[in-house]
Amino acid sequence: MSRRERARHAPFEHLGPLDVHIPISTGTARLTLENDGSVLLDVNGVPSSHLHPDPEHLVFEYMRWMLIAIDQHLGIDADATPRDTGSGAQLAHLGGGGCSLPRAIAARRPRSRQIVVELDELLADSVRGWFDLPRSPQLRLRIEDALSALVSWRDDRFDVLVRDVFSGSLTPPELITRSAAEHSARVLKPGGLYLANCAAPPGTGLMADEVATLSAVFAHVGVIAEPAHLSGKRRGNCVLLASDRPLPEGIDRDLRSDAVSVRLARSTQVQALARAGRVLGG
Repeated sequence: MSRRERARHAPFEHLGPLDVHIPISTGTARLTLENDGSVLLDVNGVPSSHLHPDPEHLVFEYMRWMLIAIDQHLGIDADATPRDTGSGAQLAHLGGGGCSLPRAIAARRPRSRQIVVELDELLADSVRGWFDLPRSPQLRLRIEDALSALVSWRDDRFDVLVRDVFSGSLTPPELITRSAAEHSARVLKPGGLYLANCAAPPGTGLMADEVATLSAVFAHVGVIAEPAHLSGKRRGNCVLLASDRPLPEGIDRDLRSDAVSVRLARSTQVQALARAGRVLGG
């Protein structure tokens, strides 16, 4: 099947032009169609999102780990089916891209309500057209700087807050400070869960600094990472977790089923990272 034929049969019926640079507000985007019908979205040369025809099939590893944590936090039944009762959970995402994770959550928990903050207006408008994203109020896109949105939200608003913002290959420094952590804790409901995508280059100590910063604000902090990432020997995405209540016990068990050898770090490892790091910003 040719690329054009694959595109015609893919669920993304209105996909933009493939394998070319598409102008967006902050630079360029690029769409690549894979053999399985999934689409890779690059933003300024950096892989940003990977959307599969099955919304719950997450290609990026760290997003699978986040979904496991969210499922455990919001609740799953004995048959491993996510619970989605009542008015549904309230989730916020700092950083949008192609909205892979919000799309998966919406498929699993249709009563949930999500808001995704994306700085790039042209990108946000484009992904609405390219991909089969749920509409408001199930999924709302807000065009704004992530920190400005975070500061503006009222107290005790969200059950889950996800940080997945990058400028190039690094998180903007204003989003990893103690002040940003305090605002994150403030907008979460009691017992709410904060998740952050941390891409720490080896030798920088960034993971330890982030753990120390979150530990200065939240009573309970965790790290999901491969062993080489946890030890700082190799660059890779890890997921930081924080809450004012103990983290769900089932996270580590469910991580064992992932295709990657990944674990929830032991409390002694997290404490060692916090001691080695420094609290960032004010």
